[in-house]
Amino acid sequence: MSVGADNAGERTRVKLSELIASMRANAGTVAASVGDDWLQGRSVFGGLQAAIALAAMRTLIPVQTPLRTLQMTFIAPIESGLVTANARVLRAGKSATHAEARLEGPDGLQAQAIGVFGVGRDSIVRQPLPAPAPFTGARRRLGYAPGMPSFLQHFDADLLTGAAPFANANVVRNVYEIGLRDSGPMTEAHLLALADFVPPVALSWMPKLVPGSSLTWMLELLDHGFAAQPLSGWRVASDLVAARDGYTSQSTTLWAPDATPVALSRQSMVVFG
Repeated sequence: MSVGADNAGERTRVKLSELIASMRANAGTVAASVGDDWLQGRSVFGGLQAAIALAAMRTLIPVQTPLRTLQMTFIAPIESGLVTANARVLRAGKSATHAEARLEGPDGLQAQAIGVFGVGRDSIVRQPLPAPAPFTGARRRLGYAPGMPSFLQHFDADLLTGAAPFANANVVRNVYEIGLRDSGPMTEAHLLALADFVPPVALSWMPKLVPGSSLTWMLELLDHGFAAQPLSGWRVASDLVAARDGYTSQSTTLWAPDATPVALSRQSMVVFG
C-alpha cells in the first residue's frame, strides 16, 4: 500500500466486484479498466494491482487449487485507465505450482507478482494462530474526505488501537476493523484488497502529510474458507517491526469476522519524512 495526497473528490465508485466482472480475460492475460476512484496517490491501489495480477494467473491455474502465497514488487506508479497483466506458469509440480504475472505499461515493467498455488497435503504439523482478543474500547471512524487517496471511498474503517496516519504519535502497532463497500460475494480479489488496506504504521509518527510507498508485499494465506465470510467486520493488526533510513518493515495479521485467522503479510515500505 502506498499513501499520498489525492485531489480526486467523491466520484462515481465502481465496486470491486463490478471491476473484476468487467475484466477482459484470455489465457494468460487480463485487462481491467480502472477509474480514478481506485487511485492511491498517483498509482492504482496496491491491493487492486495484486488482484489483477492474480486474475491473470487464474486464467492458467484452476480456482480449485488454493493460493498459498503471493509476492508483489511495486516498481513504478500505475495510472488509472487500462491495466493489463500477463501471466505464465513457471513450474507445475505434484503439489505446488509457481506462476508469475507482470503488469507493464508504455515505459516497461510496473509491478511483478509471484504466486504459489498448492493442493492440501497430509501433515502432523499444525500450529493454529490465536483469534484476536475481543475489543470493548472506543472506536475512531476513519472516513473519506476530498484530498485523501481516492481508493478509501471503497472501505469502511474503524481504528481500534494505535494512531491514525499523520497523528504525530510514535506507535508501533495499529489495529483496525475494516470492510469493503461492495455487494459481494467475497472473492480472492476482495481478500487481497482487505489485506492491503492498512496504512503504514510509520505514517502515524508523522506530524504532517507526507507520501509513502510500498516496495514489496508478501501475503500468506492460512485459511481458504473465506468465501463464506461477509465483506465487513474484518480485523487487521499491523506491527512496525523495524525502521531506518526512511525504510520500514511491517508485519500484518488479518482475521475474518468470525475470528478465523486468514492471512499474514509482510511489507517493505519507504516513507518520505
